[in-house]
Amino acid sequence: MKSFAIKVLVNAVALWVAALVIKGIEFDYHDSSLTSKIGTILVVAVIFGLINAVIKPVVKFFAFPFIILTLGLLTLVINAAMLELTSWVAGGLRLAFHVDEFFWDAVLGGIIITFVSMILHLILPDGNDVHR
Repeated sequence: MKSFAIKVLVNAVALWVAALVIKGIEFDYHDSSLTSKIGTILVVAVIFGLINAVIKPVVKFFAFPFIILTLGLLTLVINAAMLELTSWVAGGLRLAFHVDEFFWDAVLGGIIITFVSMILHLILPDGNDVHR
């Protein structure tokens, strides 16, 4: 359970940073309280994590030959698609998260989210490490 909470927290921070850096990715809170804002970010982070855990491996499996052919650059498009799918699901659930454009906003957002997640996973223990 600790590992899940850390992964959700990492996703939440990464999504929040991407929303701060990229104009086309936004948490459209309006006049919400801080608790509501944090709750929205955490729920979107859970959705993003579930999409990355369930759908992304299937897409990467079927896209594997093209990933090889493009020397891995297709993974940027797959990451962007997962971010767009998160935006679509969040919109369906009436959450205040939106990605404007697929190419620039989602692709750059995917890069930022990957970079921030990578750094945070290096800093934070994920609970899977066995300390002896």
